[in-house]
Amino acid sequence: MKNRLKVLRAERDWSQADLAAALGVSRQTVNALETGRYDPSLPLAFKISRTFELPIEAIFLDPDGNRS
Repeated sequence: MKNRLKVLRAERDWSQADLAAALGVSRQTVNALETGRYDPSLPLAFKISRTFELPIEAIFLDPDGNRS
């Protein structure tokens, strides 16, 4: 699933480790999310949404590249 995690993280000057700590996951998980190798569980998607203070639809894109 395409997402804007890397861009959102960079806008806040956060490292992958910083985001991982905020989410309670490993840095490797953040890397896998950013590269599209791992789709988050629904609870993790909500946690990401709360962390960035954005709706899920503003972070994750549908497979066709459109906002969900």
